[in-house]
Amino acid sequence: MRHDAAVDPKPQQCQRCRGTLCCLETKPGISCCAVCLRKLAAAHNTICFVPGAAGVLVGHPFDTVKVRLQVQNVEKPLYRGTFHCFQSIIKQESAFGLYKGIGSPMMGLTFINAVVFGVQGNTLRALGKDTPLNQFLAGSAAGAIQCIICCPMELAKTRMQLQGTGEYKQKTKNYKNSLDCLIKIYRKEGLRGINRGMVSTVIRETPSFGFYFLTYDCMTRYLGCEAEDSYVIPKLLFSGGMSGIVSWLSTYPVDVIKSRLQADGVGGVTQYKGILDCVRKSYHEEGWRVFTRGLTSTLLRAFPVNAATFATVTVFLMYMRSENDLRECDPGPVIQQPSSL
Repeated sequence: MRHDAAVDPKPQQCQRCRGTLCCLETKPGISCCAVCLRKLAAAHNTICFVPGAAGVLVGHPFDTVKVRLQVQNVEKPLYRGTFHCFQSIIKQESAFGLYKGIGSPMMGLTFINAVVFGVQGNTLRALGKDTPLNQFLAGSAAGAIQCIICCPMELAKTRMQLQGTGEYKQKTKNYKNSLDCLIKIYRKEGLRGINRGMVSTVIRETPSFGFYFLTYDCMTRYLGCEAEDSYVIPKLLFSGGMSGIVSWLSTYPVDVIKSRLQADGVGGVTQYKGILDCVRKSYHEEGWRVFTRGLTSTLLRAFPVNAATFATVTVFLMYMRSENDLRECDPGPVIQQPSSL
């Protein structure tokens, strides 16, 4: 009895390059070749950097004002409020004074954005169903993990922002730049010094990023942000901006404590033993208003910066999904698919 010879199934092809570059990765659920995956990863990192860099340039002056207001001495305050702080810094230190410490976030933003959007997307897929609770949990996971980068970055930023306060020409510079700041802190205090404020950073970032992604998801669902919508860009900008405001409001008092702990010892005298001691002393000396210092500057910064970041990343992912040669491409951990789009 004659049996037909077994016919080999048609070999798979990369949905992007149609098999012209190299063989497929042997991972379940991935239909892109290794070369295409590397290109997609590079594109993802680029799209994380561009809005982040623009956001830092626009938002850093507001952040400098926020930090100055949060840590200033209540007995001898230099600034009466947000706008007076802006005016004073420009008058006393020139416009460049508003950009002190910008090197630190510029160095860290690519890694932070890549970690945040990557971890959030992967966690959401691992949780399975796209629900508001899972959006919150995925965002919280992303916020907690990125603290490893965020805490040292913000420590250097804070120290640089406070250096030479009120001086047009600084008489003495403790730090040449953000990297020099971290190196000197490490030599003097070790890893513990580099991670000063880590606990307060985790307490701030974990729920904050949960509300960040939860708000964005709810807003885009409510507004009906679809790729075919002619008003999708304004809707995404509004959703991203509101996400930033909600996330900051949710944990802002913790940010005040974090800034005070990281600035502690700049003048040579350490005031706080830890988080609880900082909370107790701050409240005892200044009342409940201490936990809202710098909030106006923060909210003025939060809307445009987060609107640009979220809208740019989302439009990029929408474009990638709409391309015919990428419609079947699912590169797993490289790019996450926003559930709302």
